[in-house]
Amino acid sequence: MAGLIALSRLIDRVNSLIGRWVSWMILAAVLVSAGNAVIRKVFSMSSNAWLELQWYLFGAAFLLAAAYTLRENEHIRVDIVYGMFSRRTQHWIDLFGHVVFLMPFVLLMIFYLVPYVGLSYRSGEMSNNAGGLILWPAKSLLLVGFVLLGVQGISEIIKKIAILRGDMEDPNPFVSAHEMVEMEAETLAKEIRQ
Repeated sequence: MAGLIALSRLIDRVNSLIGRWVSWMILAAVLVSAGNAVIRKVFSMSSNAWLELQWYLFGAAFLLAAAYTLRENEHIRVDIVYGMFSRRTQHWIDLFGHVVFLMPFVLLMIFYLVPYVGLSYRSGEMSNNAGGLILWPAKSLLLVGFVLLGVQGISEIIKKIAILRGDMEDPNPFVSAHEMVEMEAETLAKEIRQ
């Protein structure tokens, strides 16, 4: 199990690095959007390429950060029911969700995206918009995003099994929304008293 935990830590480090790096794409998308809007309004000029670049950058940030979001345990979940269970039961629920829902979906998407991206690349597919960009880089981001998500899914499965077996500590102890509010209120009260 120690080798699998080491693999999980390596996957986590890689996806954390990618997640932090990709966050800069949001800034780039905002700058491209602002520049395009200013040029369009001031000079009455526009280009579909700039608009599509903005979409590509935003899409890249979303797709490439999905694995980082899973790694940070920041994905959406219904806390009302989940929070009523013990932490051990929550780990079992997470493990079940990763194995039964996440991984089959990711593998299916990779299976369909490989030929989809390959065809787009080989044909040199271009945007239907006048002055638009080539499409295969955007389609490739779909594939890369799902590969990263699948690899992070493997890491999460390894961690859940290791935690359930007692081979590692829980890296993300669960705090319900109610407990979070109470902790923040206590912190704020201490700050006010000082």
